[in-house]
Amino acid sequence: MDVGILALVIAVLLFLRVPVGLAILGPCVVWAMQQGLSVGYTVSTAFTGVNSFPLLAVPLFILVGVLANRLGIAERLFEFCLAALSRVRGNLAYVNLGTAVGFSWMSGSALADVAGLGKIQIPAMRRAGYPMGFASGLTASSSLIAPVMPPSIPAVIFASTAAVSTGALFAASVIPATLMATGLLIYIAIWTARRPEFTSVPFDARRFWRASVRVLGALATPVIILGGILTGVFTPTEAAATATVWMLILGAFYRTLRLKVLLHALKETLLITGGIMIILASAAALGLILARARISDTVADSLGALTDNPLVFLLLLNLLFIILGAVIDATAIILVTVPVLMPVAIQFGIDPIHFGVITIVNLMIGLLTPPVGSVLYVTSSVTREPVDVVIRGIAPFLIPLAAVLVLINLFPDVVMFLPRALGF
Repeated sequence: MDVGILALVIAVLLFLRVPVGLAILGPCVVWAMQQGLSVGYTVSTAFTGVNSFPLLAVPLFILVGVLANRLGIAERLFEFCLAALSRVRGNLAYVNLGTAVGFSWMSGSALADVAGLGKIQIPAMRRAGYPMGFASGLTASSSLIAPVMPPSIPAVIFASTAAVSTGALFAASVIPATLMATGLLIYIAIWTARRPEFTSVPFDARRFWRASVRVLGALATPVIILGGILTGVFTPTEAAATATVWMLILGAFYRTLRLKVLLHALKETLLITGGIMIILASAAALGLILARARISDTVADSLGALTDNPLVFLLLLNLLFIILGAVIDATAIILVTVPVLMPVAIQFGIDPIHFGVITIVNLMIGLLTPPVGSVLYVTSSVTREPVDVVIRGIAPFLIPLAAVLVLINLFPDVVMFLPRALGF
């Protein structure tokens, strides 16, 4: 079985909805056996791919996000934003975005964001008269800030795969994530300006004060995570572990931490992490095959013959990720394509950190696109609306997200300014 046939078999299995990890690992084992390699060697390679200290941050960051949902911290963020923005016309739309931004500093997962906050935000907006398409589209789109803003789980996986600094990638992601939030903010302002029926309510200082006190502990979480990493006090894995302990302390202080809640949070984290780790392991086995076949050299020669312009290469790269993101899981794409494309990007003079941010933003937008976009289906489940209704609601929000993607491609300094300023 040559690499072309291997790729075709994997693609067919993915199309048939075979779980991503098994769709990759099974053909890899068959290929290894045909090449005279033992099954044990292939399995050992897969295990080595996940036996990594930096990857310990993945389940810990997932647990932080799950605990934030289950311990009522997401509700406290929502109440704070609602109290702070009460006088703004169309305030619930801004509250939706503000809560997503605040929650993104604690959760590196779009699915955790839309599953947790969507249950609060969408019903509140529907009761206030917002159309279902707008409410669901905004909730789904704003959830993409979480996997871009640190602590970003895709960034941890990319950094481990590409052997780059997680801290540098975290720092580089802050401005693009902020631009995504700004783009969505502008769209909300335009949308609400044309609808005077969404009025404001008087500002209640007492309510704002109570909400501020209730949210103080939660707002310390990003200080612990990002502050600890960027100042060199913690590694990303240590920051994730510290943030997990902090969440447990907050839960005990808020009296929402109970054994049943903790067990449910651990079970949810285990299920999510198990799926990711199987994909990581299978991609490590595939990476061995791609390395033996010298695929990166072949890709570099092909692209070199096609163009020597870095901007054209980035355009092709974006098109590739948009197409792949629509049909394949984002984690699998990072693990399979980065070892191949990273050397090529470096040959074109593209900084690995800049390449990483472009990859992550592209693939996170893919979470909103059919047929595989997982955020689509979670939003549909939360709202109990057909997927086509959610897709129509999301479509206008893709415009500001695409604008940010164009911006970070054309102006690398937007991405690289903060890492350079912090000495990475």
